[in-house]
Amino acid sequence: MANTFTNSLVKDVGVTPIASYVAPASATSIMIGVNLSNTTASQIKVDVQLESIYLIKGVPIPANSALSPLDGKIVMKGGQELKITSDTASSSDVVVSILEIT
Repeated sequence: MANTFTNSLVKDVGVTPIASYVAPASATSIMIGVNLSNTTASQIKVDVQLESIYLIKGVPIPANSALSPLDGKIVMKGGQELKITSDTASSSDVVVSILEIT
């Protein structure tokens, strides 16, 4: 088994859900960190979903601030998507840290 640490970087997340990470079909992925930054001068609210399940919903992030909402690790099966949405256009940058096991 090979273990590979990787990051998924997404810039300018807005009101359309963005797949910030899709687990490879041939791997088990372990989400070890998520960082959401507010790149605007106003508060935003964000949603983070694994498939159709909300990990966080409508959580406020103050202006020019960041949030790391992951408390513990989450296992993702092949093909599962982590989706991020903001209530404001082009307002959040996202970093997802993953351990892929193949």
